[in-house]
Amino acid sequence: MGRGSAVLVALGFTLLVCSALVSAETHVVGDSKGWGFSVSYDSWSGGKTFAAGDTLVFNYQAGVHNAVAVSASEYRSCKVRSAADAAATTSGTARFNLKKGANYFICGVPGHCAAGMKLRVVAN
Repeated sequence: MGRGSAVLVALGFTLLVCSALVSAETHVVGDSKGWGFSVSYDSWSGGKTFAAGDTLVFNYQAGVHNAVAVSASEYRSCKVRSAADAAATTSGTARFNLKKGANYFICGVPGHCAAGMKLRVVAN
């Protein structure tokens, strides 16, 4: 392979990596209403397309709510595996990168998930 060919291969690889990085999107959960009781999160996510590597940003009232990434069973039961996990994201903003497939999030404050503060998104 000549020097020019090696440069073209390196340039092509760089462009491929950059396009993958640029294509990741940031989604603010609940848009301007944020993460709370006033949004139907099934409706909010219904019209959106999510991809692996995208970021979800949860904005909520600090000390009142939280955002916790959970398993499918925790999502269904609205139970967080431990108090430490629930307390980890009480600052008022939480960011999570999506993995390919189903991603589950709840508010770990007792009663909040059951009142609708839960979100399931599937990333392509």
